Amino acid sequence: MAYKTILYEEDGPIGTITLNRPDDGNMFNVTMCHEVRDCIEAIRRETRTRVVVLTGAGDKFFCIGGRKDGMEDTILYAGTLPTLEMYEAIDRLQKPVIASVNGFAVGGGNVLQMVCDMTIAKESAVFRQVGPMMGSFDAGYGTWYLEDMVGKKKAKEIWFNNPKIPAHEALALGLINRVVPDDELKEATRAFAMETADRGPFALAAVKAAFNARHGGVSGLARMAHDLLLRSYLESDESHEMSASFAQKRKPDPSKFGR
Repeated sequence: MAYKTILYEEDGPIGTITLNRPDDGNMFNVTMCHEVRDCIEAIRRETRTRVVVLTGAGDKFFCIGGRKDGMEDTILYAGTLPTLEMYEAIDRLQKPVIASVNGFAVGGGNVLQMVCDMTIAKESAVFRQVGPMMGSFDAGYGTWYLEDMVGKKKAKEIWFNNPKIPAHEALALGLINRVVPDDELKEATRAFAMETADRGPFALAAVKAAFNARHGGVSGLARMAHDLLLRSYLESDESHEMSASFAQKRKPDPSKFGR
């Protein structure tokens, strides 16, 4: 697919999405939100890619939030930046998503890296929430996920006082997974992604679904049961025998259960 605000490339089992608005801090607009969502949905429907990397263009910004430029002047949905569609697509994807933070991750950009399954960052990267400084807030992914990562007291400080968090501090807090020298980020990200890609894709999908079921409510539980556990069940001897006996209009043979 041709995209206006992102780049997408595949390197073996790794698919890399690059937020491509470096002249504006890689800020997401309505087009970028939809393009990230659509790209991830396309990845979901193919088996080539086993791990996705999300990064920003250039060497200064990962993403510093969002812009509403060009949107309708309304309080209805058409006037709301569709960030949730982007976050939800990452959450629903049955493949691990690794954020490769190449600079400032601020506001919605920090929430974006938190929604990713794991994060690797260069040493000069900076993380920050600035919503209350601008009369804004994120009362969903940005609060729940942050509390899970750093604890309630620290999460409140990050939201109430808006400190700049250097990469090594973010690592110590549990906000990210790995920190590497600036000039090694691309190589280290690929090694991190390949390490993950070597694991069983069904097992990784099941583990991700299990984590997401906690916050996902009925949709999270349904994904765990329907997309994963049910699929495994339907491949069992019991399932095969029950289906065969129904089709043949006979009683099932219990000796074929339980293997």
